[in-house]
Amino acid sequence: MAKVSPSTLVIIVMCCYWATIAASQSMKYKDPKQPLNVRIKDLLSRMTLEEKIGQMTQIDRSVASADVMQKYFIGSILSGGGSVPAKEASPEMWIDMINGFQNGSLATRLGIPMIYGIDAVHGNNNVYKATIFPHNVGLGVTRDPELIKKIGAATALEVRATGINYAFAPCIAVCRDPRWGRCFESYSEDPAIVRQMTELIPGLQGDIPANGRKGVPYVGGKEKVVACAKHFVGDGGTTKGINENNTVISPHNLFSIHMPAYYDSVLKGVATIMISYSSVNGAKMHGDHQLVTNFLKNDVKFRGFVISDWQGIDRITDPPHANYTYSILRSVEAGLDMIMVPLNYTEFIDGLSYLVTNNFIPMSRIDDAVKRILRVKFVMGLFENPLADTTMVKHLGSHEHRELAREAVRKSLVLLKNGRTATEPLLPLPKKSAKILVSGTHADDIGNQCGGWTIEWHGQSGNITIGTTILSAIKNTVDPTTEVVYQENPTPEFIKSNNFSYAIVVTGEHPYSETVGDSLNLTIPEPGPTTITNVCGAVKCVVVLITGRPVVIEPYVSNMDALVAAWLPGSEGQGVADVLYGDYGFTGKLARTWFKTVDQLPMNVGDPHYDPLYPFGFGITTEPVKSS
Repeated sequence: MAKVSPSTLVIIVMCCYWATIAASQSMKYKDPKQPLNVRIKDLLSRMTLEEKIGQMTQIDRSVASADVMQKYFIGSILSGGGSVPAKEASPEMWIDMINGFQNGSLATRLGIPMIYGIDAVHGNNNVYKATIFPHNVGLGVTRDPELIKKIGAATALEVRATGINYAFAPCIAVCRDPRWGRCFESYSEDPAIVRQMTELIPGLQGDIPANGRKGVPYVGGKEKVVACAKHFVGDGGTTKGINENNTVISPHNLFSIHMPAYYDSVLKGVATIMISYSSVNGAKMHGDHQLVTNFLKNDVKFRGFVISDWQGIDRITDPPHANYTYSILRSVEAGLDMIMVPLNYTEFIDGLSYLVTNNFIPMSRIDDAVKRILRVKFVMGLFENPLADTTMVKHLGSHEHRELAREAVRKSLVLLKNGRTATEPLLPLPKKSAKILVSGTHADDIGNQCGGWTIEWHGQSGNITIGTTILSAIKNTVDPTTEVVYQENPTPEFIKSNNFSYAIVVTGEHPYSETVGDSLNLTIPEPGPTTITNVCGAVKCVVVLITGRPVVIEPYVSNMDALVAAWLPGSEGQGVADVLYGDYGFTGKLARTWFKTVDQLPMNVGDPHYDPLYPFGFGITTEPVKSS
């Protein structure tokens, strides 16, 4: 080897140093000090078509791996309902899994990190031991935007506790027919209440700074997550409440009932919007260029990205997936930016590549989609902090969050009847009695009181996660001398053979989600009605209804001494006992009309044929009992 003089060596080292500096300076997208648009433009200019289409693709964790992320440049992964790393997986297991996928993304040529999404619709509800907040149908009752914002902030912490940075929430559907299986995901039939509840978005994402631009996606650091307003638009107005069905509606009603909460969501910086499976006047939303591009992107100036629902583009054809190339073409042309594939991703990637290469879809449409996805990733700090650690694990199911959920339960209860006459109220109940009866399928069942979207997609009966059942809460609350007898479905003979001071019946719907929950009759399943009839026919009783919507109760109300709508209260059943026993008063007012018979449906406040059992806004209030 030839000798190199010291001066030559210095020149070589300096050249290498300046070359390195020049390379890093030229890669502006990696520099957080650069303006957002400069970073987006720089990265986009470096990307191949293959890399761009990868960013537009979201796949389920069940088909993901580090190798898949690296090979196909996948932009996002999700956990579908119940899609978890292991049964009762710990936060650390979630974090290890997600970081494994992320390392695959970071190993790509450009190192674009992926974003991980999950249906955290009432807390981080897929995750064992998470705090499960009341479903939206109960939260709407509170009419308390500040409470909802706190729930958003708590949910963000619990989502981050598992290494996840994207929550498919809030659902801002305006449910106009309780026969819809997703009605429990809607805050109210009244768009004004739904608009108030968009405060969940700054809770999840953080408040836009005073000098920030309205309408531009905003995510305020490592304790916040990307939010998703869904499902755009009109999903709560389908014919007969049939899920994924057609919403027949005038433009005036579409824009005055179903659209307003989207304006608010965009102004509050929501980063993503998910498209509905349903149609508006026969036009599938997943292929609706007029509403997605012309209206949402151009008129409302939404700057985040638009995402499909699970296999949503497949449903553009009937039967689904009948002409997948056409479905890709229609949805991407309509303005969808990220496609939740979620399983057969190579078919989507190949199909979209073909359509672009052969000039069926212009590169300008692909670039618009990728710019929007990159904008969200830069805004959330994903390039600076792509990997999760265990510092947030402490937030999962924390005492503070469970107390917040308990407060939300208290404020979401609606007292519909109190006493056989106005002068003889049954509630609040006395804590000190000789012997009381607790009955019903939902009294000692965490899964039943949480409903759908809890641990599993459709939820599940049984004590499926950590929480306080209503039975446990009652036992915690009554005087130690009070004997609490629990019998799920007691016979009249059993009741009469015991000298009960009063009875509490906790019953209602079993867990469901989406189409599985569609119901044209809205009856409480047996043995619920039998338990109500047997118990309330034999002893003074209060019925606590656990339901995702108003149900048929008119035939039974005359037998009851008191009736409480508790909706789907989640994991903190203690909130129910807090109010039953007078530590707090009933304050909730119906955010939905309670019908007499299903023949009246759809029936909403303001309709000319309005004749409810309990009207919108109804709710008996009580004062807390002062401790002596």
